[in-house]
Amino acid sequence: MSQVRTRIAPSPTGFLHLGTARTALFSWAYARHHGGQFVLRIEDTDVARSTQDSVEQILASMHWLGLAYDEGPIYQMQRLERYQAVAQQLIAEGKAYLCYCTPEELDAMRESQKARGEKTGYDGRWRPAPGKTLPAIPEGVKPVIRFANPQDGEVVWNDLCKGPIRIGNKEFDDLILVRPDGVPTYNFAVVVDDWDMAITHVFRGDEHINNTPWQINLFEALGAPLPQFGHLPIILGDDGLKLSKRRGAVSVTAYEEAGYLPEAMLNYLARLGWSHGDDEIFSRDQMVSWFDGEHLSKSPSQWDPAKLEWVNAQYIKAADDARLAELVRPRLLRRGLTVAPDAPLPGMCALFKDRCTTLEALADWLAMFFGPVQPAEADVAQHLTEGAKAALAQLREALVALPEWTAPAIGAAMKTTLAATGLKMPQLAIPLRVQACGRPQTPAIDQVLALFDRKILLDRLQGL
Repeated sequence: MSQVRTRIAPSPTGFLHLGTARTALFSWAYARHHGGQFVLRIEDTDVARSTQDSVEQILASMHWLGLAYDEGPIYQMQRLERYQAVAQQLIAEGKAYLCYCTPEELDAMRESQKARGEKTGYDGRWRPAPGKTLPAIPEGVKPVIRFANPQDGEVVWNDLCKGPIRIGNKEFDDLILVRPDGVPTYNFAVVVDDWDMAITHVFRGDEHINNTPWQINLFEALGAPLPQFGHLPIILGDDGLKLSKRRGAVSVTAYEEAGYLPEAMLNYLARLGWSHGDDEIFSRDQMVSWFDGEHLSKSPSQWDPAKLEWVNAQYIKAADDARLAELVRPRLLRRGLTVAPDAPLPGMCALFKDRCTTLEALADWLAMFFGPVQPAEADVAQHLTEGAKAALAQLREALVALPEWTAPAIGAAMKTTLAATGLKMPQLAIPLRVQACGRPQTPAIDQVLALFDRKILLDRLQGL
């Protein structure tokens, strides 16, 4: 095998959505598995809808996911001269031609075909042929450049995902290569790009299957090496309909904002359409070592938010506490909370991460250490009785006198209070949780209290 070169080529007409992120992951992993290269190309020929904000969002998404590219980003709009040159080459070789049909003529052509019950498509009226008289060139009409698609035979390829595919050339009309404004169409630009960039393997969504015969015919017309194609089944939303940029999809960066770890997102995306035995949780390096292009599913995958949360929870549990602290700190700051540089965030993360499915959920827990808490009225009424308040006041006195602020010392102070009041542990611990933490359930209360700034905690227990 020559050096493997794969690519991802999003259009900057919106955010990088999950289907494109999965395609990027598969393309990246395949290149890394084979010691090849991964290219990022920005397909920005839709000038009216492409935006710089979308470009920046795509680049941010790729960076967050950790899908480092070896070349790029390469922008199609910076390559217009190259597309024109290739188009003129095809015209000179009789493989492309100028077409002067107006939009009105094309509309009339389709309506006439519909009325006759025929398949709609360009009828080839400007396609040169021996003995054929072409229409007179109309004044003031800028031509498009069309590809003289083969009219007989069929296009055959062995898809990396779908297996053998055969489509007859009669199913396809003469593709527009270059629009009147000189901007290439998708199917033409992508072929020239993949040729120039020596792309060997193309993974993409299976909505592109009908584009592939045109592209294969173009590769052959140019005498260019043909990449191998792998068309991945669509991802369905939880409503069973296609998840896409225009319907139901959420941007990759939205998942970052919601508190998902990039390695969890990659793990989950990998399992949407690919498998390695029964492995559910695996590292990026493991995926690279396993991803040889086999075991790609031929069926659509269903996006399952609950499963993603479960995967993310596994990664949060296994994450280094210092790393979690750095990830959760800005989330606390965005809530307007003051977090001292020496705050024991790693210890807090260690204590609460097993209860969290996202970083936002972790920030929800840790917020109580840095800002006021508001226990539910029902919890206050049920647990903060007059007897409980008296016991908490007595515990506060014991906490004030502690020579050291540690979980064992706090636990000892609680036992002293229980002995003095005759209460059982739940009768003290639950009211304490409600007053100090704003909720009746937490991990071991002595460990939780030890993470508080002593003054904050004592202030919460004062004046009951």
